[in-house]
Amino acid sequence: MPRKTVALLIETSNGYCRGLLEGVIAYTKERADWSIHLTEQERGASPPWWLNSWDGDGIIARIETDSIGKRLKKFGIPIVDLSAARHIKGVPWADTDDRAISQLAVDHFVERGFKHLAFCGDAGFQWSAKRCDHFGKLAEDAGCTFHQHQSIARYDKHYDFASDKRQIMKWLQQLPRPVAIIGCYDFKAQQVLDACRQMDVSVPAEVTVLGVDDDHLICELSEPTLSSVIPDTKRTGYEAADLLNRMMHGEQLATEHPLLTQPLGIRVRQSTDTLAIDDEDVARALQFIRRNATANIRVTDILQEVSLSRRALEHRFKKWLGHTPHEEIQRVRISRIKELLTDSDLTIHQIARRTGFEYDEYMAAAFKRETGITPTEYRDR
Repeated sequence: MPRKTVALLIETSNGYCRGLLEGVIAYTKERADWSIHLTEQERGASPPWWLNSWDGDGIIARIETDSIGKRLKKFGIPIVDLSAARHIKGVPWADTDDRAISQLAVDHFVERGFKHLAFCGDAGFQWSAKRCDHFGKLAEDAGCTFHQHQSIARYDKHYDFASDKRQIMKWLQQLPRPVAIIGCYDFKAQQVLDACRQMDVSVPAEVTVLGVDDDHLICELSEPTLSSVIPDTKRTGYEAADLLNRMMHGEQLATEHPLLTQPLGIRVRQSTDTLAIDDEDVARALQFIRRNATANIRVTDILQEVSLSRRALEHRFKKWLGHTPHEEIQRVRISRIKELLTDSDLTIHQIARRTGFEYDEYMAAAFKRETGITPTEYRDR
């Protein structure tokens, strides 16, 4: 049987779509022998030039514009869509479950004690609107107040990044505190974090921020690092490839309902690593700790940032967090050590220096006291 020729019109510029491509690759290695055509693709881009002369058997595409949809429809071959925009009717489509994503987010915020929940969306994406609807209903069902902001579509010709940030800042000023915000995807959540930093708003004490997609580059480059819902994009891509394979072998598939995959969970980073705290002094102290814990700060350094006595500060920390300021400093330092052990190739000696320990042995002892194992054992696991 001759090899099937398949075109992939999936952008390569973000983590979500790279996950989809990983799923397609996994499928072809396990169950199909395809000749694949893939070039660099940007979200919302015009139909690529090579479509004019391409001759193949099937297409997997993230169809997010009418121009792409109209162009692909002319081929008359099996197509599987990976977008919720539905620019081509009557073709099978696969997507992540927006309600399940919203449920994870609401549960994550409610467990941390937040009563005010908010959604920051992009008016250009249908899936953003769906997530907003689900999130709002689930928030209200959980007894929380719901707030939303819709930015102008990122790919609209009138879009202006600076203007968009100003509008987000204006919205943030009007929100009650503390508030938990989900961005429709990581890029939007990162914009919220940037706005908070420019306004000198404490994250995550006053505003906690969650993204969607777990795009490693965006999440790790954010300040603070961005927590994010983890979609099972590899599974989505794998199932989409299976749908296309079945179609190319003559099977008729239903097109009324999408094939939905469930999110895997939430990768918690610094932006939601908190409890809802309605105390400005404690929020300011937490912000100072998160920014400076690895500089070997002491409780006396915190007292220079807040107008409280040591006794009052410790009393408020015990009330809101259940532990002392010193214990919070250690918790943040240990959390940073874990990140470096997991995500870097730095030596134990280098990690000790970066987290404010004068000697490797001091870091190892503090780490074992908190976790029960040594840094080396943690890295090995």
